[in-house]
Order: sequence, then C-alpha cells, then structure tokens
Amino acid sequence: MFAPKHCDIMKEKVPCIYLIPVTLSGGAPEKVLPSYNLEIIRSLGYFVVENLRSARRFLKSCDRSIVIDDLKFAELNEHTPPEEVAGLLRPAEEGYDIGVISEAGCPAVADPGADLVAVAQRKGYRIVPLVGPSSILMSLMGSGFNGQNFAFNGYLPVDKDARAAKLKEMERRIRHENQTQIFIETPYRNNRLIAELAKSLPSSMALCVASDITGDKESIITRQLSWWAKAHYDYDKTPTIFLLYK
Repeated sequence: MFAPKHCDIMKEKVPCIYLIPVTLSGGAPEKVLPSYNLEIIRSLGYFVVENLRSARRFLKSCDRSIVIDDLKFAELNEHTPPEEVAGLLRPAEEGYDIGVISEAGCPAVADPGADLVAVAQRKGYRIVPLVGPSSILMSLMGSGFNGQNFAFNGYLPVDKDARAAKLKEMERRIRHENQTQIFIETPYRNNRLIAELAKSLPSSMALCVASDITGDKESIITRQLSWWAKAHYDYDKTPTIFLLYK
C-alpha cells in the first residue's frame, strides 16, 4: 500500500489535496510544468480525475516509469452526484495525500474539482494548488485588455434571447465597469460565435481570440470587431478563449 505522505499545517500532520495542472494542447509536460510538479505526481498513489483515460495518459507522459495500474483513481465530472463528492476524499480520511487532475488546464477553475476542494476545505485538509497553464489567465495576459478587473463567464447561453441579453450585459460591464469579459464556446461553433459578435456588438469594440494556447498552432489576436467582420479565419474544432473589451 501507499505510505501516507502528509503536509504540515498549524504544526499538525494533515493530508494534502494537490491541484495538479494538465497540459492544454497535448504538449510535453516539461515545457509548461515545473519539475516540482513531477516530484509531487511521483509521490502520489491516489487521484481524483475528471476523465480517467486522459488522466492516465497525462501521468504517463509525465514519467514513463510510472506504473499506472498501481495507482488508485476516482472520477469527478459533471455527472457526479453532489452527495458522492465527499466520498472521493476517503483516502485522505485514511491519511493519504490526493492529486486532483482536470481534463486540461487547472483543476477547480471552471472545473468540477471546485466541489471537491470545497469539501476538503470544510474537512480541514491542506489545499496545495500547483503552478501550471491556465488558458483563461494566459489569454488575458496576451490580450492587451484590463487585467485588474475581469470576469470569466464560461459558456454563453444557448437560448437566443438569453444569449442576446448576456452579450448586452457584458457590453454594459465593459463600458461602465471597465471590466474585461472572458468566455468560451463549444469548439465547433467558434467561427459562428465570432461572426455573431461582429454582428451584434459595436464595431469599435475589441475582440481577442486566443486559440490553441501553449500548442503548436497557438494564436492570440486582438482586433476591433470591424476587422473580425471582414477577416478570414478558421478556429473551429480548436480550443479557444474569447475576450471582449473597449
């Protein structure tokens, strides 16, 4: 069995919940993750993951010598019943550290892992977020937009009226609160979203399209919507973050 590996907090030994970032575009982990992350990964025997297959693949890419079959996994995703989340921390109750892995990027940020962290906080475990790529922050960094006041809105509503209302709300926040608006779309709808934004919002408003962050085809372009209305592009099927600002 795995030997308990504890963190010190308030001079007491308590289990750690490590939040382990994952590469965004399937690249080599050593390009975007510090060596300390790899040390932590090698030390863990228990993981709570969003997707079992991608998590196993990620761990193997971190260190080919890791024996995946020796590890214990539990899945936490949008289908996990809320009443079952606490049970995923059972190894911590037995004194073991746990690693939390999202399907891509940072766990617990626009990710079901947040529910696990909330329970772990209530139970008094130590939460340790590790350094790694976040498409939300990296796109903001490269946009040229306000980085002191911003909001991540997740997916826009699918309903036409609710979607239009959300766009108007974001426009208001940009104008009156000087707040950068960040959001995402299902990848195969990326091109349609850009066309919709160019048609629905003032042409002078700026749109940043940040695509394939850290990947081989990484592209971060900020232009006015009037430019996007005439531009030729193809972002469909590519993970992309959208940012609006004045």
